[in-house]
Amino acid sequence: MTNDFPAAVPEIPVTDLARALDYYEHALGFKVDWGRDGGGIAGISQGHCRVFVTDESFREYFGNPAPVVIWLNLDSKDAVDALHAKWSGQGARIVHPPESKSWSRLHEFVAGDLDGNVIRVFYNF
Repeated sequence: MTNDFPAAVPEIPVTDLARALDYYEHALGFKVDWGRDGGGIAGISQGHCRVFVTDESFREYFGNPAPVVIWLNLDSKDAVDALHAKWSGQGARIVHPPESKSWSRLHEFVAGDLDGNVIRVFYNF
């Protein structure tokens, strides 16, 4: 048995799957890989990042409600700033602009989705 785990795939709870997919695709630049045809779950991706987006009917058994927090660790401060500029220009909801926090050694910005879920985009310097 190996102790090497694959990349985690977070599940983002949403109230309206079609509306959420439109936001993640057009405001945040994710590709919808599958799930537009119903079933309450969809897979989206951007680069090496994979995420599941699920509606209330799919989550009913476990009862995991919004909001959740997703952290995206980028490779540099410039990458964080560039993604902030891109998402801002595409109409993403920016909760907090880029900021370097010396006490935590993070440079980050915070975006939100239509259901109050939070995406913290950061670089650990």
